[in-house]
Amino acid sequence: MTYLFDPPPVPALPISGSDKLFPVHRIYCVGRNYAEHTREMGFDPDKEPPFFFMKTPDALVTDGKFPYPSATQDVHWEIELVVALKSGGVNIPRAEAMKHVYGYAVGLDMTRRDLQGVAKKMGRPWEVGKSFEKAAPCSPIVPAEKIGHPTTGAIWLDVNGERRQTGDLSQMIWDISSQIEYLSGLWELRAGDLIFTGTPAGVGAVKKGDKLHGHVDGVGDLEVEVI
Repeated sequence: MTYLFDPPPVPALPISGSDKLFPVHRIYCVGRNYAEHTREMGFDPDKEPPFFFMKTPDALVTDGKFPYPSATQDVHWEIELVVALKSGGVNIPRAEAMKHVYGYAVGLDMTRRDLQGVAKKMGRPWEVGKSFEKAAPCSPIVPAEKIGHPTTGAIWLDVNGERRQTGDLSQMIWDISSQIEYLSGLWELRAGDLIFTGTPAGVGAVKKGDKLHGHVDGVGDLEVEVI
């Protein structure tokens, strides 16, 4: 048996200090996981259970170029710590969750906010606002065996040299172990899965020519230009 046409290449991220690539299976994103951002979006952080949406793996950007997408006039940045899994399973207990983590990266959850807003009002899924081409710029993965598992440390984003987002990983409402536990009760997690772990307050709109510089203490930096 042969394919009708050549299949696309496997989406992958580089690994810091290695010539190997990390093949990506799925991208899970947790919504509203920092209290101030939750309030910024008009919700009460004390009244929501965790929830997730997905981006397609081929939305990853590794060359530092984010093409301004179609059908929108309001594209927002959201800086995030990204978790890369080396193994998975179902119903993973919180106490065992971290053994499944391979490493960490810095990511941007780019969002067509106007289209997301329409979807919310109509009670429709968010994919049109969240899962579009090049919607997930991401840095190389840094193995946990080199940096450990960060639970505190600054996370920030500069836009054209001006600080626009700032927070600390300790401000997550649901920590990484909790996210893995919750996700594995809904899906079978697998090696190659990525988890975008939420963004602090300060999201805003980009325009063509903007230069974004994101940082997570202990993990590294991500630089992206809007083209």
